[in-house]
Amino acid sequence: MMKKISLIGVALLLLLSGCAPKLNSQEENVQKTKDDDKKSIIPKYKISDEYYRIISPLEVSKARGQVVSNLNSRYDVNEMEMGLMRIAQEDFDTDEYIYNEGQNLTSKMVNRWLQRKYTKEQFKELMKKDSSLKESDNIGLNPVDPGKGDIDKRNKENPLYLAHILEQDYLVKKSDDEVSLGGVVIGLALNSTHYYQKEEFGAVYETKIDNDEIVKEGKKIADEVLSRLRSMDKLKNVPITIALYKQAEKSSVVPGNFFAYAKAKEGSSSLSDWKKIDEKYYLFPSEEAGKKHRDDNKNFLSFKQEIEKYYPNFNGVIGRGYYLDDQLQKMKIEIPIQFYGKAESIGFTQLVASKVMEFFPDYINVQVEISSVDGPESIIVRNTKDKEPFVHIYE
Repeated sequence: MMKKISLIGVALLLLLSGCAPKLNSQEENVQKTKDDDKKSIIPKYKISDEYYRIISPLEVSKARGQVVSNLNSRYDVNEMEMGLMRIAQEDFDTDEYIYNEGQNLTSKMVNRWLQRKYTKEQFKELMKKDSSLKESDNIGLNPVDPGKGDIDKRNKENPLYLAHILEQDYLVKKSDDEVSLGGVVIGLALNSTHYYQKEEFGAVYETKIDNDEIVKEGKKIADEVLSRLRSMDKLKNVPITIALYKQAEKSSVVPGNFFAYAKAKEGSSSLSDWKKIDEKYYLFPSEEAGKKHRDDNKNFLSFKQEIEKYYPNFNGVIGRGYYLDDQLQKMKIEIPIQFYGKAESIGFTQLVASKVMEFFPDYINVQVEISSVDGPESIIVRNTKDKEPFVHIYE
């Protein structure tokens, strides 16, 4: 099988890039403002219709870094960003719009919004401890904890619903040498499980949050977020989409998922026509996948068992399947294995590539990452309808 040069890493890097805007007629040289001599670049080409063009060098989000600390796992971090970009494509075509990291929500603002709302008495006590606080800073979007009574009951009745707020900006060409903000997409990450402590540095307890409650509170928070965004001068008139994401619990090895979104047209201060998103990730092999998607789980087990026939030092395989409208769209597989030489690594990769073609139907995308204690060994990608997989073996 021919070895090809991988574009996967490049694609992922481009997704995380962004910068603010002045654009020449050839969409290459960019000047950020009329008074700024600093130049940037907008690439003429994008990797595929899945990805937006992104200005370089990167102008990072004003709230950058918050997503890693606020979400439960790297799976949720990645999925929230990429899932929000999928939702953006409903209104912002990748051929016409340019992706930019959020430039309106600051770290300080996000932190304040993620706090609990406090009673006047509670906030007065906080102000005594922190002289920088003002009464106007009591703007938390999570519910008040009355601070009295049984602590388990209080946390069950008043959990932290909102875990994170992610902003993505979409720029549109305004003239031959300028781009402007064409729309904003906001992701609200909501907890499926609330974690709390009864004392500082003490044990961590948890309480599950009912799904109907997540939906209800998520939409309520979204209305308030929209109101606050509309109060900002730059966001008074742009289209705004707000999407709700239910993050997985901390122990999960698959990410959560977006479950609904709504739009506010230019200048509108209300979200209407909430649209349901039917998407979910499953772990393969697993009891849940076996119950909900028996044929897919059977194919995965056959794939796994076939490989195990030939490699006694095979350590296992984990798959994460993405479903949209209850149909498998893509499967990402991780295979850790101990190799005793490069030839064995190449031979194993060839075997896995052939089994991918044999056991997975051609209407799904499959990506396999093979690694050893020395790091990545190879990657296999079979896109929908491909007659042969893309294979890259790391030197």
